[in-house]
Amino acid sequence: MSQAAKQVKKIPALPKSATMPLFSDNAVTVLERRYLKKDDTGAVVEDPKDMLWRVAWTIAEGEKEFDSGADTKKLAIEFYEMMAKLEFLPNSPTLMNAGRELGQLSACFVLPIEDSMESIFEAVKQTALIHKSGGGTGFSFSRIRPCSDLVHSTSGISSGPLSFMSVFDCATETIKQGGTRRGANMAILRVDHPDIMDFIKIKADLTKLQNFNLSVALTDEFMAALKTDDDYDLINPRNGEVVKRQNARKVFKQVVKQAWLSGEPGVIFIDRLNADNPTPKVGAIESTNPCGEQPLLPHESCNLGSVNLAQMVSDGKIDYDKLAKTVSRAVHFLDNVVDINNYPLPIIAEQTKANRKIGLGVMGFADLLLLLETPYSSQKARDLATKIMAFVDKTAYETSIELAEKRGAFPNFPESTYGTKNPTVPLRNATRTTIAPTGTISILAGCSSGVEPIFALAFVRRVMDDDELFEVNPIFAEIARKNNFFSKSVIKKIAHNGSCHNLDEIPENFRIFFESAHDIAPIDHIEIQSAFQKHTNNAVSKTINFAHDATVEQVEKAYLMAYEKGCKGLTIYRDGCRENQVLNIGKTDTKPAVGDAAKPTKRDRPQSLVGRTYQMTTGCGPLYVTINDDDRGLSFELFNTIGKAGGCAASQSEAIGRLVSLAWRSGQQPEPIIKQLIGISCHKPAGFGENRVTSCADAIAQAIREHTEKNNGKRNQELHEETNMAFGACPECGGVVEHEGGCMVCHTCGYSECA
Repeated sequence: MSQAAKQVKKIPALPKSATMPLFSDNAVTVLERRYLKKDDTGAVVEDPKDMLWRVAWTIAEGEKEFDSGADTKKLAIEFYEMMAKLEFLPNSPTLMNAGRELGQLSACFVLPIEDSMESIFEAVKQTALIHKSGGGTGFSFSRIRPCSDLVHSTSGISSGPLSFMSVFDCATETIKQGGTRRGANMAILRVDHPDIMDFIKIKADLTKLQNFNLSVALTDEFMAALKTDDDYDLINPRNGEVVKRQNARKVFKQVVKQAWLSGEPGVIFIDRLNADNPTPKVGAIESTNPCGEQPLLPHESCNLGSVNLAQMVSDGKIDYDKLAKTVSRAVHFLDNVVDINNYPLPIIAEQTKANRKIGLGVMGFADLLLLLETPYSSQKARDLATKIMAFVDKTAYETSIELAEKRGAFPNFPESTYGTKNPTVPLRNATRTTIAPTGTISILAGCSSGVEPIFALAFVRRVMDDDELFEVNPIFAEIARKNNFFSKSVIKKIAHNGSCHNLDEIPENFRIFFESAHDIAPIDHIEIQSAFQKHTNNAVSKTINFAHDATVEQVEKAYLMAYEKGCKGLTIYRDGCRENQVLNIGKTDTKPAVGDAAKPTKRDRPQSLVGRTYQMTTGCGPLYVTINDDDRGLSFELFNTIGKAGGCAASQSEAIGRLVSLAWRSGQQPEPIIKQLIGISCHKPAGFGENRVTSCADAIAQAIREHTEKNNGKRNQELHEETNMAFGACPECGGVVEHEGGCMVCHTCGYSECA
């Protein structure tokens, strides 16, 4: 009987005494959209408590792998209660698939790619199966010979690793992951690969590799050469020969520049990952999962889960007894998942069960700091991070020993040279702790994501007719109401300024700990990542936020600091450098100019008009926008033609042109039209920085803005600042998306670019 068949059994009724789940209305909406069972018509046929009971019962049944007569009901209730009270949640595939036909419960996979066509396309096939089952995949392309290298079997030349990355990207685009979202990939290339400079620069065009996060694997040798401004070897992986020497600083500056421009590539310190590899005799670590926090051997998978630290606070203090019980149960839960999981490939089942890696992390850290009235950027916060993660790691380690005593050590334990703090003590799990981004499960838990700060205490969501809806952090709202400084005007100021630090309406003793992401200096972000990494077996997923006006030199300093502080990798994000940012913070309430208040009258078109044509680069091809002015120099009409796209794109662009022309002929000014169209996103953005075009509608708006500025003879800086804050919306619900853990995540509906 397959593992999936074992999972799909009749589940007894949930005991009436069980706690009802504490899910918010928003969390229930996300559950209904993504997690709960649906019938053939798409109607939801499961409620949240039944979902949690389905998961708890199925995972508890894993006890029977070791004791066929085990009474699993008590354990199932324990698992249910910690999920219903939002103290712990497993990764999304477990919530979605436990006890159901698919039965695939892991989020993270790494696949090997050797230097042969057979290996490459076998990996493509395996990727498709993993994405179909709900997982995300990581790859190292470092074994593939470089571009233009000799191929003996055909007497031809190699197209190099970058061309094959595109094959994986196209395959991923066609597969809906678990029926909920596209699959996600991590592509890693070693810094000593001859094609490294092309890899670093590939996302200068953000239309490429949209289903990949990219990371450069920096070696200790490279970092040493960087420190002394020396050259290092570029090595052909086909034969191990040195191709040439490259200046380390030149390569590093290109990494930094490209990350400043687009947020990618990130970096991983590959030798540091392997220094903590628990089974080096089994194999070397070459890659991680899509968000970078889970290093894995080829064909390994890992199931993750997170403890909600916001639920571990009682009377203004951390309840370490409660934390210990939750961590211990969570480790037990995740260990059971290893056995009952329905793996997408037999070799993945074999490799995963040989090392039994699990990844228990935390979420709600920023909420915990707010509850403890502690600034995220303070030394106290760093000390708390170190203390909490040391406690979690120690408890997880002790629980893994207890499980090993009852069930046996992980099979590769004799091959381990690290793996335990005391190599003579058997462990059930080769690794126990990982800090993941927790994008969607933190929505369900109603807490902040992973160890990230609060992105904004309040933010604006724009809806139709330019209305503004304000979303407010619930802990801030509760504290503000309790202390009499909650008001609509305060919320509006915070939402538009992006911070409360300069608001006199809020007492200074509260302002100091109400920090959001952009109140925090990049070095303080790195300090928190470093503090958590000290006691995390695997790695820490963390985005280092930079302001839009941050310099390349500041980004460079962050990468060097991360290495010095013992981090295993780094992902940076400079505000506004990519297309999907829709948080409207830091804007002003300027109103468009208005003309005669009388009823507008449509003007007739003269026989001839003079204007300009603008070529805009879009994801659908070149868009030619022609804007004609009347004899007073006022915009009168707009025509547009898409160079290569037909059908829907062309017809919608024509429709926009007609409506804009009608508005102008009726007396409307260009500015409100620009504001309505700018930043509308589609799935084919193009360019980056100020040249970023997120859709054909956005391209038309940018052409109008440029034309208006030419007519006025000056740049409208206020209009640029206001419209540049809009970078599109969640493609599924139109809600706010934010960049965390190398991924765009919507905290309204749970959409994520990554697995």
